[in-house]
Amino acid sequence: MARDKKKALTERRTIVFVDESGMTQKPHRARTWAPRGETPILQHHFNWDNLGAIAGITLLNFYFRIYQGSIKAEQVVDFLRHLLRHLSGKLLIIWDGLPAHRSKLVKEFLGEQKGKIWLERLPAYAPELNPTEYIWGYWKKHELPNFCPKDYFELSTQARKALSRMRRRTTLVTAFWKQAELF
Repeated sequence: MARDKKKALTERRTIVFVDESGMTQKPHRARTWAPRGETPILQHHFNWDNLGAIAGITLLNFYFRIYQGSIKAEQVVDFLRHLLRHLSGKLLIIWDGLPAHRSKLVKEFLGEQKGKIWLERLPAYAPELNPTEYIWGYWKKHELPNFCPKDYFELSTQARKALSRMRRRTTLVTAFWKQAELF
């Protein structure tokens, strides 16, 4: 990580940690309350449609996109374009070894950028080093726990609203970075 920070400083690159996550209509269960002697019951409409989310976190903010279905190479390229629109200058992207990251489509897109994006991979089995992982944990356990959407549209809408609320909380973004630095 120190080598990556040094490269970012010498080349004046913005460090962006990137990660993906997913969510279905099945609620992420968390502890809740109920009247004494009554077990809380979550009623949900379950189907196999899933929501894919990808986020990139910088020191002061995070950027995200939500897609229908799982994250594939096309969505990774779309997200990288999204980052280039919102972040000026050169980028140092640090991410895991997802096969979509190594796809031909992503490599072609990066070749077209002429050095504007530099990639570094996180070590295998080290999600705690990526501050984006803490975005997903907070999103599921604190923003949308026990949420039982009626349909895919409601899931998508509430997920987007929750991530937007989180973006506005700069202390939360800073806390994700500090948590990752502990490791």
